[in-house]
Amino acid sequence: MLRQVSPQVAVCVCYVAAMFMNGMDATIVNVALPAIADEFAVPASTTSAVNVGYLVSLAVCIPVSGWLGDRFGTKRVFLGAFGMFVLASALCGLATDLTQLTLARVLQGAGGGVMSPVALTMLFRAYPPEQRIRLSRVLLLPTAVAPALGPVLGGFFVENFTWRWGFYVNVPVGVLALVFGALLLVEHVEAREKRFDALGFALAAPGLGLVMYALESVAQAGPGSPHFWASGIAGLVCLGLLVRTQLRAREPMLDLRLFGDASFRRASGILFLCVAGFLGTLYGFTLMFQEGLGASAWETGLVTLPKAIGLMIASQLIGWAHRRFGPRRVIATAMFGAAVSFALLNAISAGDFWFAAFVQLLTGFFVGAASAELQVIAFTTISASATGGASTLFNVQRQVGSALGVALTACVLAGAPGLGGYHLAMLVSAGFALVGMLLAVRIKEIAPVRQPVAVGR
Repeated sequence: MLRQVSPQVAVCVCYVAAMFMNGMDATIVNVALPAIADEFAVPASTTSAVNVGYLVSLAVCIPVSGWLGDRFGTKRVFLGAFGMFVLASALCGLATDLTQLTLARVLQGAGGGVMSPVALTMLFRAYPPEQRIRLSRVLLLPTAVAPALGPVLGGFFVENFTWRWGFYVNVPVGVLALVFGALLLVEHVEAREKRFDALGFALAAPGLGLVMYALESVAQAGPGSPHFWASGIAGLVCLGLLVRTQLRAREPMLDLRLFGDASFRRASGILFLCVAGFLGTLYGFTLMFQEGLGASAWETGLVTLPKAIGLMIASQLIGWAHRRFGPRRVIATAMFGAAVSFALLNAISAGDFWFAAFVQLLTGFFVGAASAELQVIAFTTISASATGGASTLFNVQRQVGSALGVALTACVLAGAPGLGGYHLAMLVSAGFALVGMLLAVRIKEIAPVRQPVAVGR
């Protein structure tokens, strides 16, 4: 039976499994942090190390993923990174103290930082540009639905079992996906002789790592934190030097010249704003609904579930919308709708479960439509040989945008306590979406894809 599975379908299955686990893991642990602090008998504030370790490791490893995939083969590197992620998930569940859990999360972030860009590279190499809009449902599920489902599963495990199941759940699914990928994925090596950009990595790793650490520090301690200023300035200096060296390098680790492609530059920039607003509201609303409006972790998870439903509805309609209206109008409209839905979160009051669920549905629909379309058009004019480098840049921006959205929300909440702070944070996220809408109107229209294509045929 497995012999009948085409290489394209195999790539889709492995992509969804890997990205879904990685996306859900970013949010499933948040609702479990109080329970983790109680079990390990540590102050709740110290559990931020669980997220800091993961985010820093993730950011450090993303830049090298493109070179690893091109040099050693995407199948080999993907399966190795995926296996590391699954192993680290098991170690997280087995941790007996906060130090062990943090170290396991660092290992998990390393695996996730490599497997995500390589998975996207495999997907876009398997499908030509005219088929990619049909892939929107595949692209959307793991990258947008998984973060929305994380709080639901996290709250369920914490209240009914143990927080450890938030990590254990990755193991059986991951093992099955590893076996499936080992049997059916096709190896692709772009350039075995490709030189490793040691200077680029020496600047990118600490630069991205320090910036991510700074954003996490400001999220925990506010903008007055000395860790924020020290790590932030050092990280920006490293990144400034990185830009200079990468533009001059013959074989750069991060090919910044790809930003010369207008479609890639605008789409990746809008996605940066989209995920910043989306993750900012996801983080802020979770706290607002529990601390500000008195809901439980389980109730909060259930209210956010319609967001995933909205995302799935968008995945079914995006192909038609792309053909009917074109990417510029679809993205501009979706970003405007996202801004309105983010602002509507401020109208929710205690006990408004149905209205809250409806707003979450709208948020998921508009963010889903925008992100699916953006991921397609970003790679429309990127050559096959440059896909690995473009995927690396795309994922770096996504991760930094996610962290920026959470960090700014945390800063607003630290400076403006109470419901007023939450309302201001939602408006900041709406502002991100509005800027994305303004950028979207400058997207160059491409010919609508009208050729029916059977995915995975």
